[in-house]
Amino acid sequence: MKNNQLFFLFFFLLSASFSNAQEDTLSVRTEEIAEEQEKDYEPYNALAPSKAAFYSAILPGLGQAYNGSYWKIPIAYGGLATGIYFYRENDKQYDRYRNAYKDRLAGRVDEFNGRISTDGLIRAQEFYQKNKEISILVTVGVYILNIVDANVEAHLRQFNVDEDLTVRPNMDFDALSGKTNYGLTLNFNF
Repeated sequence: MKNNQLFFLFFFLLSASFSNAQEDTLSVRTEEIAEEQEKDYEPYNALAPSKAAFYSAILPGLGQAYNGSYWKIPIAYGGLATGIYFYRENDKQYDRYRNAYKDRLAGRVDEFNGRISTDGLIRAQEFYQKNKEISILVTVGVYILNIVDANVEAHLRQFNVDEDLTVRPNMDFDALSGKTNYGLTLNFNF
């Protein structure tokens, strides 16, 4: 019995000595882990948003250029140019109807004689005056929106947007009930 136990022990040790394990290809060196954990974070620049807003206030679109969003510059100038164009067009029409009204009050023949009544000239003046004021408000609104956009984008450029914390919408089809479930998925990696 003792010989059998010695034989099995000898056989087991002999077979273990000939078995060679392969090198583990999935092993990760600690240097790689340390490099992976060190992320490139730029230091927070607290003055960047105010600088971008200041640039946009001085020259519309300059704050977007400071942030690197060059595609927004034509949108800002297009909005401002549209507001200015409609202001000038409404101003021309207002002056036209205003001069016709003054001519009619002075007893001279105006360009709308026989086509538009005096009350119609007054209503046209009020209409174009209102449109002029709306055009001014739209232009000022686009200008302010340009400044706010530059400020917000400068804030968001410094915001940490990595995959460590994500919230995403989720749709899941339940085959048992035949309904679609909607929800949010929260992923947190550490």
